[in-house]
Amino acid sequence: MPRVPPKLTQRARELRNNPTDAEKLIWHRISPFRPRFTREHRVGPYFLDIACRSVRLAIELDGSQHIDSEYDARRTAFLESLGWKVLRFWNSDVVENPDGVAEAILAEVTARGRPTHPRPLPSREGRRRE
Repeated sequence: MPRVPPKLTQRARELRNNPTDAEKLIWHRISPFRPRFTREHRVGPYFLDIACRSVRLAIELDGSQHIDSEYDARRTAFLESLGWKVLRFWNSDVVENPDGVAEAILAEVTARGRPTHPRPLPSREGRRRE
């Protein structure tokens, strides 16, 4: 895999260190679950707000500046061409109902074939000793 240019790494770091209120609300609700979620994941020329790489699920939390955005339409088409599913939520919906949005995200992960679990067992726990 080609190395990520330092400029893009720095941009992703800036975005992760300065999350929006909506990103914080959702991240704190879904980050303990497995499969893992990633913030500000780069796919091609785009950064995804939150991504679940194992099921190719992109979660975008958008403000009103994204209404009828041609850029977002191109971005979604690009991601879908690579097999990603894009879920978009308005920031106002996240602030009003963060638990409902988190539940919708986890339901989509499960629908894409990966059941979620908040704290998986450590690798040896639960095995019977012979």
